[in-house]
Amino acid sequence: MNIQLIRNATLRLEYAGKTFLIDPFLAKKGTYPPFPNSARQDEQNPLVELPISIENLLHGIDAVILTHLHLDHYDEVAKEVLAKEIPIFVQNEADQTTIQQDGFTDVRVLTESTEFEGIHLVKTVGEHGRGDILALTGQVCGVVFTHEAEKTLYVAGDTVWYEGVADTIQSHRPEVIVVNAGDNQFLEGGSLVMNEVDVRHVAEAAPEASIIAVHMEAVNHWNLSRTDLRAYADEHEFANQLIVPEDGESISL
Repeated sequence: MNIQLIRNATLRLEYAGKTFLIDPFLAKKGTYPPFPNSARQDEQNPLVELPISIENLLHGIDAVILTHLHLDHYDEVAKEVLAKEIPIFVQNEADQTTIQQDGFTDVRVLTESTEFEGIHLVKTVGEHGRGDILALTGQVCGVVFTHEAEKTLYVAGDTVWYEGVADTIQSHRPEVIVVNAGDNQFLEGGSLVMNEVDVRHVAEAAPEASIIAVHMEAVNHWNLSRTDLRAYADEHEFANQLIVPEDGESISL
């Protein structure tokens, strides 16, 4: 497999001969207002430019996966530039209806036994924060990819560490795990995605897995930098498992 971090949670994944675009957030730097009630209210989103052109990003894409429909995972530019007939996988029927209303004609709901071109896709659970904030953040999912020719990959999506993530790791034994690890926060309510301690829990639960940390330093409410996560991993002795790519960087596993 080859995983290219584009920006934030946007990934270009080559897996078992197919290419997936995950959570496309494609606008130019500074297009959208800052997320409210959070840090960096003087900075527009996204905070950084795309590292490659949209034309190159979309070339050869076989399918799109949307773990949920928040702006930084599916934006207005994605609605405009994605081919309307491309297969798009979503977490539930509500999201399916929304994407169909955007003009897309092949929108499929992920299940625990979805197949695409010989690749097995399993929808996984997630919690986009802890406690009362969940009433605002809504439902999210992740995806486990399996194929006889590839390592098992778990893209966790916008979730903190909790028993659902632990159960997914226990059930599927992924060899590669992508975590959204910017510790994004509002001024109240705590982490919306994984912080450094959450990432350490993932490493401890899957000690043989490679862990790739993304969703970092791209939108105004980030709270954990790449540098600080790498330093924490060194201090707590899981740096040998952890990959923290820069935007545009590709990882072959």
